This record gives sequence, C-alpha cells and structure tokens, in this order.
Amino acid sequence: MPSTAPGIPVPVPADLDRLLRRAVLDHARSERRRVHLPLVHVGVPGGPERVLAVRAEDRLDHALRADALAAMRATVLRQDSAEPLVWLTRTGELDLQDVDVAWLAAARTAYAEAGAPLVMVVANRRGWRDPRSGASRTWQRLRQR
Repeated sequence: MPSTAPGIPVPVPADLDRLLRRAVLDHARSERRRVHLPLVHVGVPGGPERVLAVRAEDRLDHALRADALAAMRATVLRQDSAEPLVWLTRTGELDLQDVDVAWLAAARTAYAEAGAPLVMVVANRRGWRDPRSGASRTWQRLRQR
C-alpha cells in the first residue's frame, strides 16, 4: 500500500529511485575522505546542480538556509525545467541528525514559498534516507550500471 506521509512514497517511483541512486553513486565516487563537510545539493543528480558546503562555524540560521536553497533552486531552474531535488550528503549513518533537521526545515520553507513540491533526502556513500517519510535505500557495493 502506498504511503500517505509527506515525503517520498513507498514504493519509490522508478524514475526517482534512479535519480537518488545516481546522487549516492556520484557522492561515493567524488568524496573519498572518511570525514568531510556536509554538502547541500539542489538540482538533478547527473544534471545541473548547485552545491553549498556547510561549515559549523558559519552558524547559518533558518532564514539564511531557506534563502540559500531558494537561490540555488532558482539558478538550477534557469538551466533545466525539471523541479530540482534537494539532497544533503554527509558522513555517518543515515539516522536523523541535527544538520538534517535544520536543512529539512529550510527546504520546506523555500519550496513552500515557491509553491513547489519538495523531494529531499540525506545521503552517504552507501545509501539515502528521506527524513520525512523514512523511505530509504542502501547498497552494500554500489556500482555504475
């Protein structure tokens, strides 16, 4: 039975599953360090995207995060007509963390102000998780198809 919770439905639509797999694969290939800054991506995995490094010392508040996401979304939309996704890549397990909640709140604000549907996931090198619905997918050994 399909989920009625906000966020990514279960089962995950095949086209969205492919995009999210691409986001995880791109992250796994590009980030080799064990510890790295969280990165907020807005765009289409494998297509146009904007990336923002999240440093703890930046002390971004909710409004600044939302403004940054809105600007990133607008920039990507000028390059591509597809509605941009938001994904946060970070180290650690996919359990909910403070950084996830802060960026989810900002993404909800930015996308609500734009009247756009939000798809947001947290990703590491092994998988992704939707912080709203809990939908997730992990791989033991992710390879390019």
